Amino acid sequence: MTVVTGKDTAKTRRQLKVGDKSYAYYSIPAAQDAGLGDFSKLPASLKVVLENLLRFEDGGFSVSVDDIKAFGEWAEKGGKNPREIAYRPARVLMQDFTGVPAVVDLAAMRDGIKALGGDAKKINPLVPVDLVIDHSVMIDEFGNPRAFQKNVDLEYERNMERYQFLKWGQGAFENFRVVPPGTGICHQVNVEYLAQTVWTDSDQNGETVAYPDTLVGTDSHTTMVNGMAVLGWGVGGIEAEAAMLGQPVSMLIPEVVGFKLTGKMVEGTTATDLVLKVVEMLRKHGVVGKFVEFYGEGLDNLPLANRATIANMAPEYGATCGFFPIDGETLRYLRQTGRDEDRIALVEAYAKENGFWRGADYAPVYSSTLELDMSTIVPAISGPKRPQDYLPLTNAKAAFAKEMKETFKREMGKEVPVKGETYTMSSGKVVIASITSCTNTSNPYVLIGAGLVARKARELGLDRKPWVKTSLAPGSQVVSEYLDASGLQEDLDAIGFNLVGYGCTTCIGNSGPLQPEISQAINEGDLVATAVLSGNRNFEGRISPDVRANYLASPPLVVAYALAGDMNIDITSEPLGKGKDGQDVYLKDIWPTDEEIAELVDKTVTREAFLSKYADVFKGDAKWQAVETSEGETYDWPASSTYIQNPPYFKGMGPDAGEISNINGARVLALLGDMITTDHISPAGSFKPETPAGKYLTERQVLPKDFNSYGSRRGNHEVMMRGTFANIRIKNEMLDGVEGGFTKGPNGEQTSIYDASMEYQEAGTPLVIFGGIEYGAGSSRDWAAKGTNLLGVKGVIAESFERIHRSNLIGMGVIPFEFTGGDTRKTLNLTGDEVVTIEGLEGDIKPLSLVPCTITYKDGSTKQIMLKSRIDTEVEIVYLRNGGVLHYVLRNLAKS
Repeated sequence: MTVVTGKDTAKTRRQLKVGDKSYAYYSIPAAQDAGLGDFSKLPASLKVVLENLLRFEDGGFSVSVDDIKAFGEWAEKGGKNPREIAYRPARVLMQDFTGVPAVVDLAAMRDGIKALGGDAKKINPLVPVDLVIDHSVMIDEFGNPRAFQKNVDLEYERNMERYQFLKWGQGAFENFRVVPPGTGICHQVNVEYLAQTVWTDSDQNGETVAYPDTLVGTDSHTTMVNGMAVLGWGVGGIEAEAAMLGQPVSMLIPEVVGFKLTGKMVEGTTATDLVLKVVEMLRKHGVVGKFVEFYGEGLDNLPLANRATIANMAPEYGATCGFFPIDGETLRYLRQTGRDEDRIALVEAYAKENGFWRGADYAPVYSSTLELDMSTIVPAISGPKRPQDYLPLTNAKAAFAKEMKETFKREMGKEVPVKGETYTMSSGKVVIASITSCTNTSNPYVLIGAGLVARKARELGLDRKPWVKTSLAPGSQVVSEYLDASGLQEDLDAIGFNLVGYGCTTCIGNSGPLQPEISQAINEGDLVATAVLSGNRNFEGRISPDVRANYLASPPLVVAYALAGDMNIDITSEPLGKGKDGQDVYLKDIWPTDEEIAELVDKTVTREAFLSKYADVFKGDAKWQAVETSEGETYDWPASSTYIQNPPYFKGMGPDAGEISNINGARVLALLGDMITTDHISPAGSFKPETPAGKYLTERQVLPKDFNSYGSRRGNHEVMMRGTFANIRIKNEMLDGVEGGFTKGPNGEQTSIYDASMEYQEAGTPLVIFGGIEYGAGSSRDWAAKGTNLLGVKGVIAESFERIHRSNLIGMGVIPFEFTGGDTRKTLNLTGDEVVTIEGLEGDIKPLSLVPCTITYKDGSTKQIMLKSRIDTEVEIVYLRNGGVLHYVLRNLAKS
C-alpha cells in the first residue's frame, strides 16, 4: 500500500529517529512555526484531524492553507469554527451485516463502470479495508457443551452464499482482507490486533511516513478504538465505500467537549456502571455532531479496557467519538496485546514529538466541559428502551413497576402457565440473560468478574432460573483463553453461560428463538418479558420479538439477573434464590472483590494469549478454508440467490450528472414520532412469513426456518426494501394503535408500507416521511437510507437528525429537511392525508438553505412553512446532483 501525500512537503515535513529507524512525519509544531496558527491549545483529537490536513495540503486533495489556519482560529474562538474540510482516514473497518452490501455495491459499480465504457479494475479500494464476519452467528443452541459447534454449523449453513461472495471479493479487490467467522467482533479485533495508534506506510517516493492511525467503519461502535487514541467513528456503508474509493469525508471542524474524570472507581462498581452514567450525562449535555475528549487526573486510574468501554458507547451518548489521548496506559496496553516493540517505541516518540501526549501539563481548550468524580459511581443498569435511561440498581425494581403502569399500560401479577413446565410466566420475568457485545466482552475486568459471580453462585448451589435463556458470546478468542486459564469457564458453564459463538449475537438481535412454550405464554398473556444484556443497545424490537423491556448491565449483573430471573426482585436487598442448604443467597454473598478480579486479570490476561490467538487471524478454520467461490474481476451474480442480488442503483445511469429537483405533490408514507432509530427504519432481526419480506422468500421456496434475519440478507435489495420501516414496534401515527410496518395506501385503506410505496411509485407519485426529534438515532445502518430511497421517498422532514443517518440519506439521494419556527408534525396537525410540495431546491441551492414547503390538507386548505434543508456542505450538493455519492464516484472514475 502506498500513502499519497501532498506535493508541497517542505513547510511541515520532518524526520523522526526512533532507535535505528527513521520516519518522515508532518509536524504540528513546524506548522505553528511557519505562521499557520497557534495550535498549542488544540485537543489531541483535533490535532489528529489537523495532521491529516497538513499531510494532504497542496497535493490536489481539496485541502487549502486556509483550512489549516482555521484550526488556529478554532482555539481563539473558544472551541468553535465550523469550517468545511476534507478528511481522509487511513483505513476502513467493516462487519459483515454492513460490509456485504458495501461489497455488493462495489461489485455493482464494476458492472456499472463497464457499462459506461470504463475499466472495472478502477473500482478498487485505495486504502486498506478489513471486514470482520461477526454479525452472522445466532443463538439457536445454548446452555450446553454442544452450543458453540451447533451454532457455528448453522451459521455456515445459513450464510454460505454470503461467505462465497465475500471470498470472491477478497480475491477480486486489492487492499481488502476478510477476518473469517468465529474470530471475534470487529471492534474488539480492531482494538486487540488491527489498530496501531500510529500508522506507517510508504509514500509515492518510497519513504516511510508515520502518522496517526485513523479510520471510519461501517458500524457505529467503530468509536471503541478511540480508547487507544485511534480516531475513528461509524459511517454508513455508502460513505465508507466512497472513502475506500478515494473520496474524502466531508465534515465541519467539530466542537470538542471536554469530559473531566477525577477520582477512582470504588469497590463493587464496574466500567459498565461508569459508562451508563457517562451516557446519561452526555445525552443531557448535548453532543450530537461533536467530539468528546476525556481528560483529567482520573485517567491515571482508568485501564485502557475501561476507556474502550466508554469510547465504544459514543453513539449512545450521541457524539461522533469519545477520544482518550495517548499516555503511558496506551503503551502498556499495546505491549500487553502483543504489538511490536518497535511500534510501541514509535507511538511514544511520535506522540511526544508532535503534541499528542497526555502529560501532567495537558490542558487544551475545549468548546465546553463537564466533570465526573468516579468515586460517586454506583452499580446501575439502563432501560427499558434507551441506553440513556440510567437506573441506579437500587431503583430498578421500582422503575420497572412504574414502566409497567405508565409505558406498557399493563397490570402486574398476571400469571400464564407454560405448557409442560412447573413454572408460570408473568411480566418482568427475565427470559434472556446474555453476556454479549464488544462493549463489555473486550474488558477482562468485567468478564473475570462475571466468572467469579458464577463461581461463588455455583459453590452456594444457585443456578439460573429455568425460563432464562443464557449465553456467553465473547468478542474474541482471547476471552476464552483467559476464562479457561482461570477455570472460570467451567463455573459459567455450570449455570448455563456456555460459549455460544464469537460474535455480536444478542446485542444486534441475534438472540435466537425462545423455547416455544415460553414464547407462546408471553404472547397469550400479552406479557412484558424482559432481557438483560451486557450490550450497548436496547431499542424496541431489537433484542427479541418476544421481549418488550430490555436492560443494559455489566456482565456480573447479567449473571445475577439470570439467577434471580425477575425484574420484580430488588437484587440489591432481596434474595436471588435458595442455596444448596436451603439458605437465602444475596447478591453480596456472590459479588467478588476488586482485589480478587485484579489478581486473576494479572495472572491470566497475558501478551502470549494475544500473540497466539491472532497469529493466523485471516486463515480461519477448516470450514472457512473449504468455502468455494468464483473468480474474475466482475461477479457472476447467481440468479437464484436470495442473499446476493445485483442492486438497481446504477442501471441505466448516464455519464453526466443532473440537477436537484423540487418535490412536487408528494404523499406521506409514514408519520413518525421521536427517536425513530435505524432499527425502526431497517430492522436487523428475524421476520415472519406474513411480512412482505417473508412472502418474497416463501414465493421462492425458502422455508421460514431458513429465513435467517434481515441483517444477513442485506446483500439482497428485494428483501431489504420490503423490510424498510418494518420493525414490529414502529408506530405510524397515520394509523390508530397499530404497531409494525403499516400505512394508508393510495385508496386510504391500511396496507403494508412496502405495498403502498409500490402503488405510489407505479403512479409516479413522490413520497415523504415526517418524523420528530433525533430521527435516525442508533446504528450506522446504510440500509435505513437505501431502503428509504428504494421505497420512492424523496425527502424526510423531522425536527432533528442523528449525524450518520442524515449523511446516509444524502449519500442515497434523499434530502433531509428540518422544521423551523417551532413547527412540528403536531403543531401542524398532520394526519398523513396531506399533499406536500417543497420548492427552492432547483438551480443554485446553497448548504443549509431555507426552502418553502406547501402543505395541502385533506379539506383543501393550505399552509406554507419554511424548512431548513440539511444539505450541510457544497460537496453534498454535488452528490445529490449525481443521485448519490456512489453515482458521483462512478461517473468520475469512468471519465478518468
